[in-house]
Amino acid sequence: MPPNLTGYYRFVSQENMDNYLRALDINVVLRKLVCLLKPDKEIIHTGDHMVIRTITSLRDYVMDFDLGVQFEEDLGPVDGRKCQTTVSWEGDQLVCEQLGEKRNRGWRHWLEGDQLHLRMTAEDEVCVQVFQKVK
Repeated sequence: MPPNLTGYYRFVSQENMDNYLRALDINVVLRKLVCLLKPDKEIIHTGDHMVIRTITSLRDYVMDFDLGVQFEEDLGPVDGRKCQTTVSWEGDQLVCEQLGEKRNRGWRHWLEGDQLHLRMTAEDEVCVQVFQKVK
């Protein structure tokens, strides 16, 4: 049975965010701003339904979805694109595949103790963020 990711997580660290954003064709000014942000994550996981909120001082981004069901995701707040998104479990990792203009786009979340890890990919770039569970 996969883990329940419900909780509130504070930002700890990130690696390679600028190159990841460059792969998404984000302009240099917005890339620099995003690299300064220290987002929090709030996850509500109820059965096969999940809500993942990424909370920043600039804006929040909310994903509200059912596991295993493809939906159109509006990534307007991120990079102005829409894609067909499916989120499902692969073992203990929550895996998101985002089909659209960018190759190899998606992410995966997993827990290591009280830390939530996020690995985001776009084209050939990988960004890793780590969050600490606080409640």
